[in-house]
Amino acid sequence: MLFSRFIAVLGVACLASFSAHAQTAKAPLKDAAGKEVGTVDLIQTPHGVLLKMSLKGIPAGEHAFHVHAVGKCEPPFTTAGGHFNPHGKKHGMEAAEGAHAGDMPNLHVPANGELVIEIANPAISLVKGQPNSVFDADGSAIVIHAKADDYKSDPAGNAGDRIACGVIAE
Repeated sequence: MLFSRFIAVLGVACLASFSAHAQTAKAPLKDAAGKEVGTVDLIQTPHGVLLKMSLKGIPAGEHAFHVHAVGKCEPPFTTAGGHFNPHGKKHGMEAAEGAHAGDMPNLHVPANGELVIEIANPAISLVKGQPNSVFDADGSAIVIHAKADDYKSDPAGNAGDRIACGVIAE
């Protein structure tokens, strides 16, 4: 009886320790002028990554945002490469063969330019060494585009210029 209580307490302590030490990352977002316009906190969950985004100063309207394949954010942010796509899929949530692991739903930024949102992405990981890890050899970035993603045009959804970028870092 005492032994089983010890095992139960040990199990609860291990679970609490696991949740307290979940893999996390952060991507501070900057516009092309270098002004900070938001942050994305990333948390590894048992079912992918939870992205907690807070924006301030993004133009109002609908904007695409994606995880991009390279952890480099030099304006005009083409240094971030294409969308994160470790499995060679087509772009877009409407693509029969796709989507890229980095494809995300559009953001709807209100008139004041401020938005707080949480989005789950089951196709990416923060665990190094996994094929879908954003921490591969050249890293990854979060990019916000000037226009909405049409969810089907390959390779980038006709989302327009890249207006903000943040390198994903531990």
